[in-house]
Amino acid sequence: MINFNIPPFTGKETEYIAKAIRNHKISGDGEFTKLCNSWIMEHTGTAGALLTTSCTHATEMAALLCDIKPGDEVIMPSYTFVSTADAFVLRGATAVFVDIRPDTMNIDETLIEGAITDRTKAIVPVHYAGVSCEMDTIMDIAARYHLKVVEDAAQGVMSYYKGKALGSIGDYGCFSFHETKNYSMGEGGALLIRNPEDIEPAEIIREKGTNRSKFFRGQIDKYTWVEAGSSYLPSDMNAAYLWAQLEKAQEIYDNRMATWNLYYENLLPLQEAGKITLPFIPEECVHNAHMFYVKAKDLKERSALIRFLKENDISSVFHYIPLHGAPAGIKYGRFHGEDVYTTKESERLTRLPLYYGLEPEKTLTVCEKIKEFYR
Repeated sequence: MINFNIPPFTGKETEYIAKAIRNHKISGDGEFTKLCNSWIMEHTGTAGALLTTSCTHATEMAALLCDIKPGDEVIMPSYTFVSTADAFVLRGATAVFVDIRPDTMNIDETLIEGAITDRTKAIVPVHYAGVSCEMDTIMDIAARYHLKVVEDAAQGVMSYYKGKALGSIGDYGCFSFHETKNYSMGEGGALLIRNPEDIEPAEIIREKGTNRSKFFRGQIDKYTWVEAGSSYLPSDMNAAYLWAQLEKAQEIYDNRMATWNLYYENLLPLQEAGKITLPFIPEECVHNAHMFYVKAKDLKERSALIRFLKENDISSVFHYIPLHGAPAGIKYGRFHGEDVYTTKESERLTRLPLYYGLEPEKTLTVCEKIKEFYR
């Protein structure tokens, strides 16, 4: 069986978790949490980075920092994971969905401005498959309308747009370290903070609304409840698992990129023959090989392809069901404009096995079976 995903493991994870236990520091903000935070800041250039219990919670923190209130509107693509919307509808906002670009599966930046109303508070670009949205245009719109930008960079660790790390461009960026991501701590994420003045409010929200972080730094002699917050701080044992991978981030990146390139080279003839569509990487983007997908002709062909691969012991999966048609999407959001590509393109897409350590011969087997299907 060729698995769709195997969580990354480099070999030092158990050693570092054992060290956290020996240090008698298994709650948050221990040695490994701090190492991970520092790594993120160093590799992205962001002013602040805080490890969180999930990317969902990082996005919830961003919504709090944006001061999202009932009646506000937040613009985002419908082709995304539910957490992108959940973080804002939990604060009483309406999710305003706009169509995607068929080439990158990212939000269509040319449609954002038309969706803005006097209630719009933020724009949430989702960097699908670690390929950046058109951030110059989005940041320009946000500046002209005085809107916050929260980057959903769940899939974007080690990806760049015009030399800038994804997650570091908007006001806030949100990473995921779920077991399906390039770098994992099981469940986990991180909030990236562009403006230094937002770091302390973020620390307070993350520490249950207290100024406990300042207390541990020796800046105050006791800590207290100063603002509304929650518990978004992960265990240092989770951070220890992640640190083992961040230490080998480039090695993991190179390994995944080799697999991605092998897929592309071997499946390119099928695209040239008009059978499938392969991922598109804009010139200004550097992606991280988070995902390799192919697009079939339509939903019927996609379903047949997934079924054929399964019969040949290859696990492949479709991805998001657009949010605007889901019960909660109808209740908490609305689609602005016409759904030209969101549903149609989502029904074509199949994700192929891709993980750290996937053997080249297995990658080639997947390619051969796809070619066999189209023969």
